[in-house]
Amino acid sequence: MILRSFREGTSMTAVIEARGLVKHYGDVVALDGFDLSVEKGTVVGLLGPNGAGKTTVVSILTTLLIPDRGTATVDGLDVFTSAHDVRSRIGLSGQYAAVDEHLTGFENLDMIGRLYHLGKAKARTRSRELLEQFDLVESGDRPVKTYSGGMRRRLDLAGALVAQPPILFLDEPTTGLDPRSRIQLWEVIRNLVTQGTTLLLTTQYLEEADQLADDIIVIDHGREIAHGTSDELKTQVGGERIAITVRAGTDLGSAAALLRPHANDEIHIDKRSRSLSAPITGGAATLTAVIRSFDTAKIEIRDVGIRRPTLDDVFLALTGHTSDYGDSGEHDETQETR
Repeated sequence: MILRSFREGTSMTAVIEARGLVKHYGDVVALDGFDLSVEKGTVVGLLGPNGAGKTTVVSILTTLLIPDRGTATVDGLDVFTSAHDVRSRIGLSGQYAAVDEHLTGFENLDMIGRLYHLGKAKARTRSRELLEQFDLVESGDRPVKTYSGGMRRRLDLAGALVAQPPILFLDEPTTGLDPRSRIQLWEVIRNLVTQGTTLLLTTQYLEEADQLADDIIVIDHGREIAHGTSDELKTQVGGERIAITVRAGTDLGSAAALLRPHANDEIHIDKRSRSLSAPITGGAATLTAVIRSFDTAKIEIRDVGIRRPTLDDVFLALTGHTSDYGDSGEHDETQETR
């Protein structure tokens, strides 16, 4: 199931490395022997559902948390014995914008620059540069409490870049943003990478990993379960997939029974969207046969098509649940059937 292991992927140019990380919170296993390698100037996406261990990995690598077992280095420095030096080389933007909403955007950045001992003049200059880079010039002298969620996230990311760190950790940077704000932040991240920044990005958004990451590690229950580029992971699922949405009130079990003779593997059923999907061969001929069988059974199709596998398909194949799986029990709404 794993496309390539950490040991096979290790490179002499890796600037972020971890081996055998283990972390328990009481009886809960957050990390269970996790390995990681991020090469200089690349973006590695750490992809997994809520509770998979992504934030724990970031907390350890940014010196905020000590594991129960394992080793980790950033830029060749041990994150446990050389924590101060590691902090001088990294930037961190967490899941929630760490900004003071009573200060202006400029004052937030200027304060961070002073804390980094940049000096008054350099801190002010750098703050203005970042406000311009993140399209916050017009709001830079307004209190942050007047900012939208997207503006706060951009300001938080700008704060992580005040000292121009060569290594950046972004922990679910677009969580809670609307699609437009998310796309804007993606563009900012792409620009950082073109300037040579090495980036570890955690996300539960499959499209985000697809858009930004050179390499993707899928993590579940504190372990790596797959590792590869987006295309490699999609190839693992293989072939084409048929996706069908049926009319409300349709017996999904009956619909799955009609699709089963044409499916190469398990059929995924999503009760919320009343949709079914499965890998197929035969392309348009198979699509026509499926539509004909549904029509004969008088099951109304609202939408149907053939598509390439997505990272969502990969995630489902690897973990047995969809990417929105979390603590809320939402995964009970999906099932697989043969």
